[in-house]
Amino acid sequence: MGRFFILICLLFIPAAVMAQLQVIVEPRNNRVKDNIEAFIGPLQANTRRDMWRLARHSSDQANKAAQALGFYQARIRPDVTGPRDAPVLVLNVTLGEPVLLNKVDIRVEGPGQGSEAFQLPSSARLRQGAVLNHGHYENYKTLITNQALRYGYFAGRFEQQQLRVDVNNYQADITLVYQSGDRFRLGDVAFSDTPFNENLLQRMVRFRTGVPYDADLLAELNRDLLSSGYFETVQVSAPANSAEDGLIPVSVEIRERNKHSLGFGGGFSTDVGPRAKANWTQHWINPQGHSRGADLEISAPRQQLSAWYQIPLDPPQSHSLRFFTGFQDEEIDDVETRSLTVGAQLLRTLDSGWDRVIGLRLEQERFSVGTESGRSTLLIPSLSLQRTISDNSIDPAKGYSLMLELQGAKEGVIADFDFFRANASAKGLYTIFERHRFLSRANVGAIASESFEKLPPSLRFFAGGDQSVRGYDFRTLAPTDDSGERIGGRYLVATSLEYQYEFIDKWRGAAFVDHGNAMDSLTDARETSLGLGVRWVSPVGPIRVDLARSITEPDEGFRVHFSMGPEL
Repeated sequence: MGRFFILICLLFIPAAVMAQLQVIVEPRNNRVKDNIEAFIGPLQANTRRDMWRLARHSSDQANKAAQALGFYQARIRPDVTGPRDAPVLVLNVTLGEPVLLNKVDIRVEGPGQGSEAFQLPSSARLRQGAVLNHGHYENYKTLITNQALRYGYFAGRFEQQQLRVDVNNYQADITLVYQSGDRFRLGDVAFSDTPFNENLLQRMVRFRTGVPYDADLLAELNRDLLSSGYFETVQVSAPANSAEDGLIPVSVEIRERNKHSLGFGGGFSTDVGPRAKANWTQHWINPQGHSRGADLEISAPRQQLSAWYQIPLDPPQSHSLRFFTGFQDEEIDDVETRSLTVGAQLLRTLDSGWDRVIGLRLEQERFSVGTESGRSTLLIPSLSLQRTISDNSIDPAKGYSLMLELQGAKEGVIADFDFFRANASAKGLYTIFERHRFLSRANVGAIASESFEKLPPSLRFFAGGDQSVRGYDFRTLAPTDDSGERIGGRYLVATSLEYQYEFIDKWRGAAFVDHGNAMDSLTDARETSLGLGVRWVSPVGPIRVDLARSITEPDEGFRVHFSMGPEL
């Protein structure tokens, strides 16, 4: 009987009323009406006589559908109307009084009593005085069973599961007593054959042998193995029927990915124009899981080549040591730089979800900025924290991104001068009523140094461009020297507020205001620009075209910006 009623209640989804069936419920109750229509389903009758033959069975079905929602005294009067060759069965349903819950006794007994697994939510639908609903009763039984399976109470069973209905007094009593049995535990983790050594694989397992069973631990292991970058497919299983003395062995079937991958890409933005990218990665070099790679980026103002070698630490999927080197040649307006870098980074994803990078790099840079030129050698320790939360990596509807970067150098410690630099940014995105989107961002930075003129321009602040104040070209907002050439600032403040409206699927219009500048003093003037734009959500992410103009310096004219990539 219980399974029968849950089948009825699972059909609560509103169904289209068939032309051959009309249900009239008094007093009006759409849930009863929808349940009757869904349970009876389509009727096929070519004549009124055939329809009358279906009327009795349909009335019985309607009665059961009403009982599933607590109406045991419903009266159902069938009638057949409509043309002779297209008859309609009309069911007039008078509900009467519903059955109300009287005594409700739901409890868990045995070793699982009071445990986290059975801290079940209190349901107002199963309290004294609530209208009887067989679906709610069955759903709660399913909830208890699912909790038992998730937390490893595989021997659990219902000792009592009773629903007693007193039709004459319009009352019902519920008794559910679940005997949990002992909780199973997770045993050793065994991996299928792979080129990786056992030590590396076992370090990816976050739980110890003998820990109480939790399905989330197995799902986490599956995610961690995939996120390590070593494997193409992962399947984690712990079948209860293989348990010995309550200990379930964990089996992991894995298939490593291709050892090498080569990628090419390109793009265009008004900041740097067309650009091309290429990267090569060897995802694993040896059984210890070491990896390496190289990246190349070429555009008119910037050419960059870098290489890295990475060693997994503990746990390997979220903690690693990376050595790197790189060369960059850049020429943008009044600034020319050529730098060579070598260093190391300690990368870790913290339990809080933040990505933390502790770095140390030796950087040598030759530069020309304004009318001055120079050369610097700096040993730079650094710390960066970053976190992005969103509901979609390519085109999110809501989310936020936070970043903090700190770096500096000490004169005499393989450094020509002292400096300390801090840079922080935040982005937020929220969508309301599906089509209205609000995007905000803020970026602030500061440099402390007694030898600012020696600081290479790669560490100074500039503003303007498609990711900054869009009424200005890329990096054209900055303090100038006596000749009027931009030399970069000690401080950066850049904020933006943007509204987007999706007027056609995947197409959005935008209106925005940007405000900020790169300055030598926080009291210096800041620039403001307004603009309009269009966004197309392509398969690789949003492509943006913006038209902006400064309102603090109208003589700057209009600026067109083109960019692409995720908004967070």
